[in-house]
Amino acid sequence: MEQGTFYEICGIVASIAMILGYLPQAIKTIRTRETDSIAMPTFLMMGIGAICFMLQGLLHQPEIIWSLFLTNLVTGVCSAIVFTIKIYNDYFKKN
Repeated sequence: MEQGTFYEICGIVASIAMILGYLPQAIKTIRTRETDSIAMPTFLMMGIGAICFMLQGLLHQPEIIWSLFLTNLVTGVCSAIVFTIKIYNDYFKKN
């Protein structure tokens, strides 16, 4: 197998794994609005990491690394949604 092909396959597999690992938590949080067991610093740092990886994918020369950009776009959006629900529940929701 050529090195470039192996590189692309690894990127695609990593992208799928990252998205499939992130989506269940995001879907559960969106459906239930339950965030008591979620660590806010974790989702904040994961969101920042996703933004940085998106920038890395976009700024890569000579061409954009689409698998890196798109994966982190999805995980970044999921992280932002979960983080927003967590902030709302912890600071604004009246019990």
